[in-house]
Amino acid sequence: MSTQASKKAGKGGAIVVTSLMLFSMFFGAGNLIFPPVLGASAGENFAPALIGFLITGVALPIMAIFALARTGSDIRSLAGRGGAVFGVVFPALVYLSIGAFYAVPRTATVSYTMFATPVFGVDSQLSLVVFALIFFAVSLAICLNPSSIVDALGKFLTPALVLLLALLVVLSLFTLTADPAPATEDYASAPFVGGFLQGYFTMDSLAGLAFGIILVSSLKHKGLERGKSLMSGVAFASLIAGLLLALVYLGLGWMGRSIENGQGYEDGAALLSDAAHQVLGQAGAWIFGLIVLLACLTTAVGLLSATSEFFSRMVPAMPYRLWLMIFTVIGFLISTLGLSSVLAIAAPILGFLYPPAITLIILSVLEPLLVKPLVSQAVTPAEMGRRLSLTFKLALFASVIWAALMTLNSLGWGSSVIEPLIGWSPWHALDLGWVVPTLVLAVLGYILDFTRKNREVPAVASTAA
Repeated sequence: MSTQASKKAGKGGAIVVTSLMLFSMFFGAGNLIFPPVLGASAGENFAPALIGFLITGVALPIMAIFALARTGSDIRSLAGRGGAVFGVVFPALVYLSIGAFYAVPRTATVSYTMFATPVFGVDSQLSLVVFALIFFAVSLAICLNPSSIVDALGKFLTPALVLLLALLVVLSLFTLTADPAPATEDYASAPFVGGFLQGYFTMDSLAGLAFGIILVSSLKHKGLERGKSLMSGVAFASLIAGLLLALVYLGLGWMGRSIENGQGYEDGAALLSDAAHQVLGQAGAWIFGLIVLLACLTTAVGLLSATSEFFSRMVPAMPYRLWLMIFTVIGFLISTLGLSSVLAIAAPILGFLYPPAITLIILSVLEPLLVKPLVSQAVTPAEMGRRLSLTFKLALFASVIWAALMTLNSLGWGSSVIEPLIGWSPWHALDLGWVVPTLVLAVLGYILDFTRKNREVPAVASTAA
């Protein structure tokens, strides 16, 4: 009995540790800077905006991990449900977006804004270039010669950052007492949708697809066997990490809502840095900036390593170190544009990637329910994939095409032709016009899958006879 109790305690401890690891994987530069902006911009409409943000910033990433855990897949095999081309192109774009083309440059610009500027009082193009050069040189050195320093930082960094954030949020409740401002244009008429779209920028749904398999492997390594035990472990670890993320987002958003002239800040990094200075003084801002710097550095190391490893497997002719140097140089060059420019680059990229990502996640989670009418017995995830082949392919096709047209239209490329093609769709004005066409083609694909299944049954019976 005591042995069983110790095993349960050991598994429980493993789940808690793994949930903290998952939280640290998700919690990066974007998780710091976007909630304060949402709180300031939503103002009086803070509650519905935050709920929308939590759906794309917390719920969808957790669903992505569930989908990967249930199928035992990585992002390439899961994306393969949309066809051979989608199975290669979509994972590559996800890794590029969470790597050198957006998330990695963001780590450098956020750490510059929240550490170098408030601590050393520098704010010029030259100082940004010098800081970014040092930042990426250190990141490259760690990636080329990985050692226990990254693990050591990770063990102490995440708890320290969470504790400091908790202290900052609690003190801000008594220090930052400005009345919420009227909601800005994006949050005045549809605050929920505004928060939903703002949650794209955390990129955690894409990160969940890319790194969710790490959580599954970690729990397997800690003794949780595949099946019900593993799924329960994934569920508990994901929910703990999701709850921590939600609490942090709530606190950071409330700070943005309560700081004086919150809507006057250029970005969330400047807002949060100023809030830390108001609440904790110069010393507190210095310590907070240092922890943010270290958090961004370890995040950059992880993203550069993962992206380089992915592309070295995809293109074996180019080794890991060559990919690493290429992505480090790209990240450095983009980061020198400044935080506002980096965020501007992200909008069209995320606007294109998120519709197919959301479609893939939701269909993968609902798959066991959808496949039940098509079979009379339990089937493997691979068999489910064959049963719902057209459901996935048609839905993902619709989401990709619509997302591409929406992105081109938002950039003003061919709008005179594209707008009449897509403007009729419900919620088009809210940047959610892809939802209905995707749903329609998903239903059509399901009907075709169901029809194909009914044609197969007589054929099998005839062969048996």
